[in-house]
Formats: sequence, structure tokens, C-alpha cells
Amino acid sequence: MNNKEQWLSSFRERLQKTNLSTTEQLSSIELLSALLETLTNSDFQGNYAQISEVLASRIFSHHNLLAVIRQQAAELDAVKRLAYSLTANLDLQAVLDGVVTEATQLVKNARNAHIYLYQGGQLHFGASLNGQGVRNKERWTPRPQGITYLVAHSKELLIIEEMKIHPLYKDVPNLENGSLISIPLLMVDTVVGVMNLSRWQIGSFSAAEQRLLKLLADQAVIAIINARLHEAVSMQALSDTLTGLPNRRALDRYLENQVNRSMRHGRPFAVLMMDLDGFKSINDSWGHAIGDQVLRDVATFLVSISRSSDFLARYGGDELTMVLPEATPEVANQTAAFLKERFASFSCALPNGATAQLGISGGIAIYPTHACSAANLLRAADESLYRAKKYARGSFLMARGFTGELQMSTMKG
Repeated sequence: MNNKEQWLSSFRERLQKTNLSTTEQLSSIELLSALLETLTNSDFQGNYAQISEVLASRIFSHHNLLAVIRQQAAELDAVKRLAYSLTANLDLQAVLDGVVTEATQLVKNARNAHIYLYQGGQLHFGASLNGQGVRNKERWTPRPQGITYLVAHSKELLIIEEMKIHPLYKDVPNLENGSLISIPLLMVDTVVGVMNLSRWQIGSFSAAEQRLLKLLADQAVIAIINARLHEAVSMQALSDTLTGLPNRRALDRYLENQVNRSMRHGRPFAVLMMDLDGFKSINDSWGHAIGDQVLRDVATFLVSISRSSDFLARYGGDELTMVLPEATPEVANQTAAFLKERFASFSCALPNGATAQLGISGGIAIYPTHACSAANLLRAADESLYRAKKYARGSFLMARGFTGELQMSTMKG
């Protein structure tokens, strides 16, 4: 092997240890070969080794610098994409789903990614995505002595190069081998959550992969906090400040959704409009502050005896509205009877050890039997409540006939 072939062979070995693509390696070898050919035919053969080393080093450094620049450009593009895709959404679940999606795309051969939210010292499942595209299937609940809690408490990134032999996974059954990186999601010094990403091969994660995942974690924290703030503001806008129940705006929105759902599936639902009997006398005798407390107690009691599928809202004053999804007239009547029975044993605490026994009257309307819109269904239930209060106090009355659009009369002078 002559000098030229020796230098090319040595240079090829050096290139194979870099992150350069095959095409880039071949172009570097071709460039060095051409330069060495020129050197062979020149008057500098006496310094062949020294000049060849300089040429090889310059070419190597040049392409290595290009690789670094390309890597940094790719990272900047990734940051821009992450910033846009995560901060553009204010729905918390959508944000979490986006984070795990981006995480699996930033690391080659990713097996799965998980996010756990950290609140009150406890980790709660947020989102996941595995290599088969299955979303939000929690495989393991975080163990108190496991890696996720360790990272949440330490606030430090942790890499496990071989999971099967690591002490943290000593007692985990059916563990698949591979490597894992766990990154705390930090806002200043507060842990918002933890992101875990595992892959099939054993070994560490490259510096570039770690940088990108840290950038993703930083963007994820901002997006999660923004989504939580939006959620809190939305909840306030849709909640009654006195009772904590959904308010009239939330009720209108929920009813519209129920109407659309019923139209799609052809299933009825019921609305129960309720009013407290005897509440006015409490306000008159004890004042509005005590009346407000009684309303809170009533709301808490009704929530405690309602089904999880029922929607209870404060309509206004001492009127409450309950929506029963997929309820027939029979189910609505049974629910009304149950509420009346349970309410008979309910009493409210008043000052000086006194108690008050309240009654409840109500009106029932069924969609689409009694109305074909949310507003008219409420009106049908309200009219039935009015009849109950006037003619059958303490009872629930069903709406009579179909309630159409409200016709406003005009007076002519």
C-alpha cells in the first residue's frame, strides 16, 4: 500500500467515527484523494506526510463543522416547531398528547413516551404514546421508589442505560430491556411533571438528543401552565360563585351538546327544573348570608345523591336544574320521586342550633317529546315547575304537550 492509499484508509476510518452521512464521507474521501494526487505529482513529496496530515485535518474539520452547523440548525427548527405546536393549543390533554408525540420523533427507535403531572406531592398520569401508535394506555403506575418519583423529588434528569440490570427496576415484572431518560418538567424550581422516554437499544442518549428533549421539556412546561390557566379561567366563567355548581352559561352549553347528541343517536334526555319550598322565609327570617349558606348546603346534598352522569346546575336564585342524559319519561319520574324522598329527610343548620326543613317542587320536560331546542326545553320544564308551585307544591309535574318557539306579541297604540 503506497502513501496515498495509507492516508485515505486512515482518513476513512476517522470519518466512520463521525456523524457524517455516507454521501458526505465519500465526498470528503474524493476531495482528499484529489489533493493527494496533486501532492504526489508536485515538488513537495519530501514533506508528504506532514502536508497530507494538514490536508486531512482541514477537510475533516471542515466537514465536522458543517455537521455541527447542520445539527444546530435542526435543533433550532425543532424548537420553532415545538414552540408553535405546543403553545398554539390551550386544551391540556391535547398539549400532553403533543408532547409525547414530539418526544418520540426527537429520538431514534423510541419505544414509548409518558408524561406524569405532579401536584400535591403526587404523580398523576397525563399522556403516553408507544411505538405502535397506541395512546394514553398507562402500563405502570409510578412506584414511590421508582424513577419517576425520584426525578420529581430530585429535580434532576436521569438516564438509565440498561433497565434490566438497574436497581430501580429490580422488582418490576415483565420488564423489556433498553434504555430510558427521565426529565423533570420545571418552572423555575417547581416541578410541574415528569417526562419519561424509553427506547429499545442499550446505552446512553447522545448530547444532541438530550438537548432536544430538554428543549421539549421547557416548551412543555410553558404549554401545560398556559393550558391550566385557561382551564381555570374557563371553569370560573362556567361556575356559580356561590354554590360551585355549573352556572346558567354552562347549562345552556351542556343542553346544546345534549340536543346535538340526541339528534345523532335518536335517544331522549330529560330536564328537571327544581325550586326550593320555604327558602324565602329563611331569607326573610335570617338574612341573605344564612340563605346563601343554605343554598350551598342544598347544592352539596343534591350532588351527593345524584348519579355521576347527571348534570346539576344553578339556574338562578333558588332554582336548580338537573339534566338526565338518555332518560325516558319513566326514568325522569323515578329520579324525581327519589329526589323528593331523599329531600324529605334533609334539614339545614341555622344559627343558635336551629334547623330548617325545606321542600322541593319541580317540573320535568323530555327531549324531543316536549321541545326540539334547548331553550324551549328549559321553558317547558319551567312552565311545569310553575304549575307545580301553584297547584301541587312539593311535587314534580311533567310538561304538557309540545312547547314551540316563543311568540312575542306587540302592542299597537
